[in-house]
Amino acid sequence: MKTEPSPGTGTSADDGKNLTPGMRQYREIKAQYPDAILFFHIGDFFETLESDAEIVSKELDLVLTSRSKNGDQRIPLAGVPHHAGEAYIARLVAKGYKVAICEQIGDPKTAKGLVKREVVRVITPGTVIDPAMLPSSAATYLMAISPGAKGADWGMALLDISTGEFFVSALPVDNIPGSVRSEIARYRPAECIVPSTVDEDLRALLHRDGVVVTPYNNDCFRTDRAGRTLCDHFGVATLAGYGCDAMPAAIGAAGAALSYAEETQKSALPHVSSLSTRSSAQGMMLDAITLRNLEVHESIRGGKKGATLFSILDRTKTPMGSRLLLRQLTRPLTAIARIGARLDAVEYFTTSATLRMSLREQLSRHADIERITARIAYGNAGPRDLVALADSLETLPAIRELLASAAPAPVGSTPVPERVAEARDGLVDLPDIIDLVRNAIVDDPPAIAKNGGLIRPGYSAELDSMTGVLHTGKNWIAELQQQEREKTGIRSLKIGYNRVFGYYIDVSKTNTHLVPARYERRQTTATGERYTIPELKEKEAVITDADERVLALERTLFDGLIDEIRKQIPALQKIAEGISILDVAAALADTAVDLDYVRPQLDEGDAIICRDVRHPVVERSLAGGFVPNDADLSGSKTQIMIITGANMAGKSTYMRSIALCCIMAQAGSFVPARFAKIGIIDRIFTRVGAFDDLASGQSTFFVEMLELANILNNMTDKSLVILDEIGRGTSTADGCSIAQAVLEYLHSKSSAGAKTLFATHFHELVGMEGELKRVKNYHFAVQETKKEVVLLRKLIPGATDKSYGIHVARLAGIPKKVTDHADMILTDTLSRDASGGTKARRYTQILLVDDSMPDRSGPQVPDPVVMELSSLDTDTMTPMQALAKLAELKGLAGKPKNTDLKGAGR
Repeated sequence: MKTEPSPGTGTSADDGKNLTPGMRQYREIKAQYPDAILFFHIGDFFETLESDAEIVSKELDLVLTSRSKNGDQRIPLAGVPHHAGEAYIARLVAKGYKVAICEQIGDPKTAKGLVKREVVRVITPGTVIDPAMLPSSAATYLMAISPGAKGADWGMALLDISTGEFFVSALPVDNIPGSVRSEIARYRPAECIVPSTVDEDLRALLHRDGVVVTPYNNDCFRTDRAGRTLCDHFGVATLAGYGCDAMPAAIGAAGAALSYAEETQKSALPHVSSLSTRSSAQGMMLDAITLRNLEVHESIRGGKKGATLFSILDRTKTPMGSRLLLRQLTRPLTAIARIGARLDAVEYFTTSATLRMSLREQLSRHADIERITARIAYGNAGPRDLVALADSLETLPAIRELLASAAPAPVGSTPVPERVAEARDGLVDLPDIIDLVRNAIVDDPPAIAKNGGLIRPGYSAELDSMTGVLHTGKNWIAELQQQEREKTGIRSLKIGYNRVFGYYIDVSKTNTHLVPARYERRQTTATGERYTIPELKEKEAVITDADERVLALERTLFDGLIDEIRKQIPALQKIAEGISILDVAAALADTAVDLDYVRPQLDEGDAIICRDVRHPVVERSLAGGFVPNDADLSGSKTQIMIITGANMAGKSTYMRSIALCCIMAQAGSFVPARFAKIGIIDRIFTRVGAFDDLASGQSTFFVEMLELANILNNMTDKSLVILDEIGRGTSTADGCSIAQAVLEYLHSKSSAGAKTLFATHFHELVGMEGELKRVKNYHFAVQETKKEVVLLRKLIPGATDKSYGIHVARLAGIPKKVTDHADMILTDTLSRDASGGTKARRYTQILLVDDSMPDRSGPQVPDPVVMELSSLDTDTMTPMQALAKLAELKGLAGKPKNTDLKGAGR
């Protein structure tokens, strides 16, 4: 077989004039893709050269070799087997690299001189479509950001080429960094393209959030050019039907994203068949901070692997359903009718366990139709994709039969909800595709079409004839091997094949003396010698030719199969959409029934009324059971709840549970409560926890103030605000002053302001209840005995001035010497404050006291032990005197005392 020299065998200095043809070809192609690692197909390998080889060697832990170019100059080389290239490329892309795949276009056997090569595809983190390279069933987005005109909103587009999902939205010009971070948190794009002129600060922001940033041709972002790109792709005259014709920056972003995707794929993308416009008015806004603090789909500590709202609710049976559920949770609706349609679908599946279980069993047989359709559109679907597609399509009649025109008992004659009916009607039968795949593809096909062996016998008479010749030839080879063993007496003699030498007779070194004279030596190996004979040479040509013709014909037949199925892409996309809707509704119903969730009531009012609400994530991890609580929030009545109480009593968990209940309700899920009535929320803001941004030189307190500023500047009367320990990152006086000013601002913003949950340890603030009419105090009940403090985790009206920080320190394992000393300091401090009259008590405290505790309602009596200690002159005492006094005080401490704990407040 003809081979060609490696491109790394140059003969002169690196001036380009005396390079070998192979190296010149490599350099010319590499110059077109300077920011990508070039995988250069040579023989059975993908080779990387020069700086690319050094990167690949380091990142993939491959041996770095080299070829001589001129004297002492060496060209670094690192190669991987061509058949295994996909796995290596996937690892590079996962690390954020772009890979340009340069294939041999010509046939090395027939080429005169150098084999023609060209880049057939560029794989980037945001344009991955191969199943082996996709990190999971989650969406993989390519983001594009386009700056707007001066003072105008910017545009953003997100495209998932593995499914065809494509949408645009506007980024408010007054807070571009915050808006970008929120969209990153919501959609987790793998890559973002920006005009080459975009600000470096924005690139740095994207990079810090783990997004690969790719500067792209500025012209592709121009509104006129981008508009033409989109209209040509969708075959329309105007973009008015997509709702973005008045959004020039969004059009620029969408056009650039589509151009970049087509450029990297070297192909049109017919499965990208629609473009949608998403605006802030259509859904609840959840910024990056809120998504993080509420752990909607990523745990603060454990990333995607930690317990999150999504992980609790994701009982879907298909990848399409899982992706849809995540979209619903990160972008809840604000339109009551649309929310109601989702809830109707969930309720429908809660009414019959038999219906729900049967549907979910059918759904579990479904492959990822959405992504298979995308690969069919692109042309890189494999044989197993088609078999999985046929398996999935065969379930559709049974699913439609389950979803009959009337709902099952106990609902009786209640019709199928509109959302379920529309999803069901989209599940059209495609028997022609099923028959085509079943007739053409073997039951257990190879993963890759080019490997052959995928076409079922009987599908093509021509192929069957060629395969017969091939099988006859291979049978002849097997017979020849047996004959030669008998003739020569060499029992270990084997006939093998490789692409370089073709068929050969392999004889071990210990048997070479038995080789007859008619054997012609072809190659010496480490273990023996390889030979050929005239009849083997003659048959080799026939077999090799038949083998190559069979592979070529199988590929042609398979490509024809793909072309035929490609005609049904719209129907397949509709089926995928219907399956995902049914999957999400049935999964949420399953969760609701299993975990005792209820259907929420949504209205246009300004109140959040919940009874026995629970935290959906925390309750699943508590062995002792979760203590539910109520919420009564109203912008015009109880607008602000000031929540005080012990550390670890459950303040943060309670506030998060209310926020998650609102998200779940507006996403279309039942909620963990006994009753829930929620006025539509337009946005949820959270200021919870302490996080540094050291990369930007920002302290914990400064980050807290930035987040607080965002809340106060952007909240509306329909917003829900969660503030946990505002002001604790600075001095007590400063922090308390800021917290009080914030409370007053929230209350005075309008006559019906943003509903606010305000947790604090600044007990001075509880007096605001008497000064601001829409402020109410609440605290978490505590049971205090002589020996312990019991956190009851029950929210009740009123306020408390105790935080029990020392008790929590003991629970955390702080050395007893430290906590005991802290107890003494606290007692002394509170005693001095009480005697000096420096602390005004403006709170009402509801404390559950153990019945076994002595009566402490009488007048305050100084503790005799404390009095005795304060009178001691320790400087003049001898060690013996000190020990004697300690024994005396110990006995005194054990006597009953009539001490008023209201004054001590320990």
